[in-house]
Order: sequence, then C-alpha cells, then structure tokens
Amino acid sequence: MLFAASMALLAVVSAVGLVVDDRVLVGSPIWAKPFKFSVSLIAYGLSLAWMLSLLDRGRRAGWWAGTVVALTLLVEMVIITGQVVRGKRSHFNHQTPLDDALFDTMAVTIVIMWLATLVIAVLLLRARIADRASAWAMRCGITLALAGAAIGFRMSRPAPGQVQGSSSIVGAHSVGVPDGGPSMPLTGWSTTGGDLRIPHFFGMHALQLLPLLLMGLVALAPRFTRLADDRVRLRLVLVAAGAYAAVFALVTWQALRGQPLIHPDGATLTAAGLILAASAAGAYGALRPTTAPKDTAVDDPNDMNDAKELVS
Repeated sequence: MLFAASMALLAVVSAVGLVVDDRVLVGSPIWAKPFKFSVSLIAYGLSLAWMLSLLDRGRRAGWWAGTVVALTLLVEMVIITGQVVRGKRSHFNHQTPLDDALFDTMAVTIVIMWLATLVIAVLLLRARIADRASAWAMRCGITLALAGAAIGFRMSRPAPGQVQGSSSIVGAHSVGVPDGGPSMPLTGWSTTGGDLRIPHFFGMHALQLLPLLLMGLVALAPRFTRLADDRVRLRLVLVAAGAYAAVFALVTWQALRGQPLIHPDGATLTAAGLILAASAAGAYGALRPTTAPKDTAVDDPNDMNDAKELVS
C-alpha cells in the first residue's frame, strides 16, 4: 500500500513533467514512461495488497514476498525516473558504464520481483478461500500476470544488428522495426511493426481485470437471478480466464511476427474469430440453469413405521 501511494505521487510528478518538460526520447515525451509505469503500478500494488489480505495460511511468507515485490519495483522506478532527469534511456542502455550498471540492476530486480510474485501465486493456489469464483479469479489473474511479466525477458534479447557486449543499445520493444518509430497515441505502441509491450501490458493487468469482472458479476446478481448462483459465476470466471489467456497468446504471436496491433492479417483475424466464437459458446454454457438432481431414493419401510409411531 505504501508503494502504491508512492506511485500515485510519482504519477502526479510525471504528469507535471509532461506539461513543463518538452524533451523527447525515443520518439515519446521523456516523462511518458514514468507516468505510464506509475499509473500501472498503482493498480498492480493495490491488487497484490488485496490478494495477500485473503491468505489464510502462509501469511508471513506472503508479507515477505509482497515486501520484496514493492522494494524491487521501487528500485526500478527510482532508476527510470533518475534516467529521465539525466535525459537518458533507462531500458537496454549500455552507452556508459553508469548506464550499463543501472540497466543491469533493473534486470536483477525484475527477476527477483518475478520470483516473489511466483511465491504469492503459489500461496494463492494453496489458500482456502470460501468463494470459489473469487479464488479462481485471483489465481488465474496472477498466473497470467506472471506470463505477461515474463515477456519483459524477451525484450532484453539483442535485436537484429545489435551485438551483446559491443552495441550501446541491446534489446528492443519493437519487432521488425526500430524503437521510436510511428506509434499509437498514449500507449506508444508501434503502428508499423510488432510491439512486445502489448502482451506485456495485457498479461500483467489480468491481475486487475479478472477480479473486476467478478465484482461486476456480483454487482449484477440482484438484477439477474442466474448470476446469484456461485456456480454460474465460477464458470463465467473460468471462461473469461480461458478467453483472456487465448487473447494473450494471440497478441504475443502477432507481436513476434512483427505485425502491428492495428493492422492484423488474415491469420490473426481468423484466430481472433475462433477465440470470440469459443468464448461466446463458453459463456452461453456457463449461464445455463443449474438445477438440483431429483430425489430418486426409494422409501424405506422402516422409516415409514417410525413416522407412524411419531404421529401416534
């Protein structure tokens, strides 16, 4: 919670920087990165805090894992903001010994953060949470968040023309085009090539979106009787998680092929159509009425005799 509060403060500072600082770095306003990261990490921190509060066992391990996540992300954001002040790239930058050391530090902290989040995911899988829909919304959300975070490891690999140990920039967000080219407003995602930030963003925010879906279902339950059934809500959460995982795989595949998000080819559109059809069918099946099985037991004569004695 303290980390989320610090990110809220940084978001305000970064927003001011966007207004008063006209510097541009790699095709984007220089304060855009800390602003986007801080807003994203507010949601990430609040989500993890809520999930950790629901642990019924392993709470001490969860506290330590959550603390490690907060501290490593804090180090990451201090470096990103410090590089902005210096007017330097934070990611993939090996131009000077200082830049190299800072990026290596970021790489180490992100690996530690990922492992600490994995510990939290294991604790949530073992937790006994009464509402099954809530339990699986959190479990699926944090698993997809881990997959999304792991995309960051792929970005640090040398892009074509880069050589580890000799190039000043090693790694890239974009696939098939250089970083800093034409991009979408606000997000900065490439419009001419693939962009690994798309699956990275989409996967990590499953941590918020799946629990938010469940909250929406619970809020609608008084108006729609079928949603009041916890079995229906559980099935809908599982269908949504499956659909989310499929879309995550699709945008990852699209990015790795060097294809912009807004210019899908026939293969991407076909896969998207299949995901949509399967999701619609799954949702329809999940909403089917759940009826209790009929009582087919044969009356026991002894039970009848006991009843007669009770009446007499």
